[in-house]
Amino acid sequence: MTRNWLRTGTGLFLVLMLFVGCSSTQELTPYQKAKQKELESIEAQRFDNGRMWTFEYPPVEYFREEYGFTPDEQWMEDVRMSALRFATWCTASFVSEDGLVMTNHHCGREPVDQVSEEGENLVVSGFLAETLGDERRVEGLFVEQLVEIRDMTDEVIAAMDAAEGDEERLAARDRKIADIEQTLGEETGNRCQLVTFFNGGKYSAYIYKRYDDIRLVFAPELNIGFFGGDDDNFTYPRFTLDCAFFRVYDEDGTPLKTDHYYKWSDRGAAEGELVFTIGNPGSTSRLSTSDQLEFNRDVQFPWITYLLDDYVDVLKRYMKKNPERKEEMTNQLFSMANSQKAYRGQLSGLENDVLMQRRKDFDRKFRAEVMARPELASKYGHIWDEIADAREKVRSVAPDLLAFRFEMLGPPTYLNHAMSLARLSSELEKSEDDRHSQFKGNTLDVTIRSMQKFREADMIMERLTLEKKLMMMQRMLGNDDPIVRFALQGQNCTDAAARLLSETLLADSVKFEAFAQGLPESIETTDDPLVTIARMAYPRRDAAGEVANEVRVRDQLNNTLLGRALFEIYGTSIPPDATFTLRISDGVVEGYDYNGTVAPPITTFYGMYDRHFSHADDEQWALPERWKNPPGMFNQATPLNFVSTNDIIGGNSGSPLINRNKEVVGLAFDGNIESLPGEFIFAPDMGNRTVSVHSAGMLEAIEHVYRLQRLALELRNGRIVE
Repeated sequence: MTRNWLRTGTGLFLVLMLFVGCSSTQELTPYQKAKQKELESIEAQRFDNGRMWTFEYPPVEYFREEYGFTPDEQWMEDVRMSALRFATWCTASFVSEDGLVMTNHHCGREPVDQVSEEGENLVVSGFLAETLGDERRVEGLFVEQLVEIRDMTDEVIAAMDAAEGDEERLAARDRKIADIEQTLGEETGNRCQLVTFFNGGKYSAYIYKRYDDIRLVFAPELNIGFFGGDDDNFTYPRFTLDCAFFRVYDEDGTPLKTDHYYKWSDRGAAEGELVFTIGNPGSTSRLSTSDQLEFNRDVQFPWITYLLDDYVDVLKRYMKKNPERKEEMTNQLFSMANSQKAYRGQLSGLENDVLMQRRKDFDRKFRAEVMARPELASKYGHIWDEIADAREKVRSVAPDLLAFRFEMLGPPTYLNHAMSLARLSSELEKSEDDRHSQFKGNTLDVTIRSMQKFREADMIMERLTLEKKLMMMQRMLGNDDPIVRFALQGQNCTDAAARLLSETLLADSVKFEAFAQGLPESIETTDDPLVTIARMAYPRRDAAGEVANEVRVRDQLNNTLLGRALFEIYGTSIPPDATFTLRISDGVVEGYDYNGTVAPPITTFYGMYDRHFSHADDEQWALPERWKNPPGMFNQATPLNFVSTNDIIGGNSGSPLINRNKEVVGLAFDGNIESLPGEFIFAPDMGNRTVSVHSAGMLEAIEHVYRLQRLALELRNGRIVE
């Protein structure tokens, strides 16, 4: 993918500086000076912090100025009450007065699999409930409706301000939050969640009514609900029917009657139309300082990207060696590949000079506003420098902190066991008072007994993952590090992994039994190579962890102060970071420039068939049987997917897109590649788009391909039609 910043010339400018050997002390050429000045002139944009508005503070005046639309309190309440949280991972909504619920196919995949009976694979084949009695209950599945919001800011901040010391302030905050949640839960009879906004600048009690009799109504086949597979993920144009329908039943076992639901729009979204996304965005870091973002760019995100790249490679190589396990491991591979794409996209955004300059400009202006007011400067003026100093502290220990995180993403089993043994030995060297509770009294005996158990590992997976852990150490610490030298012994990582596994007693049940009987003393006396690596690595990781923990506590308090300062300066004109709580985001249906061409605002079923035939014999674009020869009344010109400038992030999956009449015009299921930097900045001018299923496309498929007339009639009428 060509990064956006290359289009501006700033990326080329940096490359040229490196090519000519230019340093900060050398004279810049006139061209370089001009490009540097151009970069420094870039300013923050009005909505860089996003448009994920809370329902406490909807920007009604902005809606009126921007769109000529002024929703009243009744409109906002009905919209809020019609939306749902789908379990703990997605969004959903009521779309009929009889408890019909709409969400994404990928959100409902696990529940669909759960109700599959013997001999069925409903995730692959799809599910149609021809009658009300055919709808299948999903045990353990629930949805939640946000029925009330209360501001609890004063109570929480007062509790924090009454405490002294960093740890005590955080503990006081947590106690007050727990107390409020319990008190309001008992008072209302509903579940209360105390939500933190602006990093602790505001606190709100969100009170949810939970429904736990949820039944499956309709889900398309996997090949149409996930059409294009991982290759099409985070891309556009798209052609997928990523939708599913469930129903909420009441305590009497009958469909729930609800006053709040979104009516259906047969016409659906049109180009240029105002649309609102109502959903639960998961998390963002848009209130982070530029120093925090640069740390993510230079340290945290590259490490995470390496981890994901390594594990995706391990899974692919393992499945190639063990084809009989391909089906079993495919979902895991999809999940890792999805995260891999997401983090690569976010890292690309952090490496984008234009976007980072916009964040720096916001930092500069925000800090200047604080420092211009003496009362705010005395309370908040120190924050930026302390955050910057904290980042330097963590940078100094990051190699040891991250290189020895062997437990990340599963195996290697034996190296992880060796680290547990090293931790045991380290804790036992401390005084009784300083030991962790796990290493005292009876719990110590239990711990030792658990470590005496032999762990049998899949040796193919063990070798592949150990190879990657050695590569990570080599990458982060360098070949001259004593642990790297000991582990590799001059070999490459592949050969070293094979040697270490052949030599370790942890993989030999007979040798391990003798070693285990001598625990814990045998940890220090053994010359086992994996245990030796762990003995060398653990103290360094532990020391780095102490520094990181000290910084983490201080960061939490500084982030809270930063949030308070932000709220005092900007109020509700800037929305808080995402917290997997209900938000309303405005946008318009609009295409964008990409890859030297233009992405259309709306795609049709014609495009789906073109993708199918253009990728012949590729299972990611294979169509289910019923779609290969659709009935004559099926109109392939019907809109299928579309893009809009709404602001979403993970957690928004399943969010309804509604028009100003509170009608469903679409269903959000993804963002494009350009949306991935949305974790730290919202930039629709750089192509950030929400990708949705069109309401007309869903209805066309349900009515004419699946011929599920009762569902089509319910969507059109907003109620069950007998």
